[in-house]
Amino acid sequence: MPQDRKIKAVKAQNTSSSFTMIEIVIVVVIIAIAAMMAIPMMTSAAGMQIRSAANMIAADLEYAKSMAISRGRSYAVVFHDSSESYQIEEETAPDTWELISHPVKKGFPYVVDFHSDKRLDKVDIADVDFNSTDKVTFDCLGSPYNGGVIKLQAGDTKVRIDVEPVTGFISITDGW
Repeated sequence: MPQDRKIKAVKAQNTSSSFTMIEIVIVVVIIAIAAMMAIPMMTSAAGMQIRSAANMIAADLEYAKSMAISRGRSYAVVFHDSSESYQIEEETAPDTWELISHPVKKGFPYVVDFHSDKRLDKVDIADVDFNSTDKVTFDCLGSPYNGGVIKLQAGDTKVRIDVEPVTGFISITDGW
């Protein structure tokens, strides 16, 4: 009997708590699956931001157009591609433009700055061309004085926003 106790004591001392190869493989597989799901989410951030920015610009162009129609005066969207921003202005007198107030953010001017907005900070206004200007103006009928294009870029993703010259129809297309 004492011999059996010694063998059991020796076996208990040699037993160590370590991971088996199967446990290690399972953990590695779980980490790999989590990484495969996370990487596309991180790389598509620029794509999601550029789509949101394009939709926001299109909505603001429509807003300026509808304000021009409902108020019976000219409204313009002025782009600043060097500062990655744009603003909406109202013509208060001939050749006199004034920045309008934001309809949602009461008391703030209607200025959209992509770089100060963390939701859109990957988006760059690559080019704006409205008949060699950076401004599209809608008259009291909602027609733009000049049609043109806004080109956005976020990483490798490019989006083009077109404003048709007579109708003011606004379209968004992928690529340039």
